[in-house]
Amino acid sequence: MNSRNELAVVVGATGAFGKQIVARLCANGLDVVAVARSSAAIDELSRIHPRVIPCVADISADESIAHIRNVLDRPVRMIVHGPGVAVVGGVLDAPTSALADAVNIKVGGLLRLTRAVDASLVKGSRLVAIGGHYGFEPTAYAASAGVANAALANAIRQLSLAYGSRGVTAHLIAPGPADTERLHKVAADRGRQRGVSTETVLQEMCRESSIGAFTTPEQVAWAVSVLLAPEADAMTGSTLMLDSGRRRGLP
Repeated sequence: MNSRNELAVVVGATGAFGKQIVARLCANGLDVVAVARSSAAIDELSRIHPRVIPCVADISADESIAHIRNVLDRPVRMIVHGPGVAVVGGVLDAPTSALADAVNIKVGGLLRLTRAVDASLVKGSRLVAIGGHYGFEPTAYAASAGVANAALANAIRQLSLAYGSRGVTAHLIAPGPADTERLHKVAADRGRQRGVSTETVLQEMCRESSIGAFTTPEQVAWAVSVLLAPEADAMTGSTLMLDSGRRRGLP
């Protein structure tokens, strides 16, 4: 396929991961439909990247399907679903409504995005979700992220089965904690629960990595771009772990 005649659609395009993903996909020759709730943030992104096509939509609502579908005018080579969810505390105190909201955004949002682009998918198209380390290595401190990302892994496997006959593949990218504003909020929440500083928690989290590092948004964007290769067909339904050596379990 000629990437100059194709689109990528990125949900969460104005976040820490999303900005890097948009830049990488534009560099790969794709025009990018950037989906986010804030028109001002998308407009700023489009000023940086002329290949960006703004799309204001709330992926947590069914109305987003029509908003996204209406801007598609050619085949969609890749979708990337990467919205963040609120930091709401641990499994013992997080409101159950917040967990439901997280699943709606992560899993429900992925399904809405997929349904919006379905008619524009072609053989070799990629369905990509950004999940997270906590979906595979649970922690008592990040209940919504853990539950939603675990469900996301199952949804990706189901999409792999549903779209396989059309030559469309589905992939999950699971980063470890990344040095972003969101991570600092998570660390601050943990620190309040334990009565320690945010910096102490960040240092502890960094030591959980076998290489003593946080994953970066640039590394996540690199992983997304790798999936554009035709050889990535074999990875459908699986998870690409970018956890900087944090996962302890097998496989």
